[in-house]
Amino acid sequence: MKAIICNQFGLPESLTLGELPDPKPVKNQILIAVAACGVNFPDALIIQNKYQFKPELPFSPGGEVAGKVIEVGEGVTQFQVGQSVLALCGWGGFAEKVAVDVDRVFAMPPGLTPEIAATTLYTYGTSFYGLKDRAHLQPGETLLVLGAAGGVGLAAVELGNVMGAKVIAAASSDEKLALCREKGASETINYSTEDLKTRIKELTGGKGVDVIYDPVGGDYTEAALRGIAWKGRYLIVGFANGEIPKIPMNLPLLKGCAIMGVFWGQFSKLESKQSFQNIGQLVQWIKEGKIHQHISKQYSLSEAPDALQALLDRKMLGKGVVVI
Repeated sequence: MKAIICNQFGLPESLTLGELPDPKPVKNQILIAVAACGVNFPDALIIQNKYQFKPELPFSPGGEVAGKVIEVGEGVTQFQVGQSVLALCGWGGFAEKVAVDVDRVFAMPPGLTPEIAATTLYTYGTSFYGLKDRAHLQPGETLLVLGAAGGVGLAAVELGNVMGAKVIAAASSDEKLALCREKGASETINYSTEDLKTRIKELTGGKGVDVIYDPVGGDYTEAALRGIAWKGRYLIVGFANGEIPKIPMNLPLLKGCAIMGVFWGQFSKLESKQSFQNIGQLVQWIKEGKIHQHISKQYSLSEAPDALQALLDRKMLGKGVVVI
């Protein structure tokens, strides 16, 4: 089969388009003919050997796919050949076929295109878990989203609005912030031209924000934390900036706030029942038109390295998708 291959750890330019043996589903796995694969920040980390999970070389990146079942392994009864599904494979998705553990596969909801299905689970799943299960975001509270025009950031903006919060979107350009307003942000901060801490205080009348959603890290983390409200909740989602911040621990003490990690991949494994319920709610909102993935660009399989580079360069608004 054709696949994007990582033969050695490095940047997207080191990836190659080539042939890999067709995977075979083992016990409790299904084989999927991939129609589309979402482009996510963990994909860009895993090829550099910077992610929590480390596949053996060679491998194909791409962890979020949609397609059709073409073979089932021993013990699989809940899916049939020909059924449309979406799946979290971890890696292997930038290829024509991928074998996935059955507990990481979901029946594709009617009415969803493969492109939308393959770009929804990671971003909306992560953001909904963070806002609902970690921060317990309440209607009327104020939510600040950093990196608000990226995949998880834009999902957090949209979900925060649906959940009844006042959303402040922070990003690095006016173009990105315009998209955030379309998704429900009531206020915006351009942190390339404005002081983040000062603007937070101005927009909240000095109170600070109740919840901060941070997939960026770097210097923005401390500045945002200084603008959190009493008993606020700070969500650590990722480090798209490339730098893991060191937080002065007197700040949580003075603010009476909580700093929480948001690792949706682990949550979806260890608390699978709650994760399925969350996905059910997201699907319902998609059907009702309350949330809709913003796909910035579709890429061919050979263009998948370009998609990952656009992600690293922070030029991708919303999500990208590789169409097989």
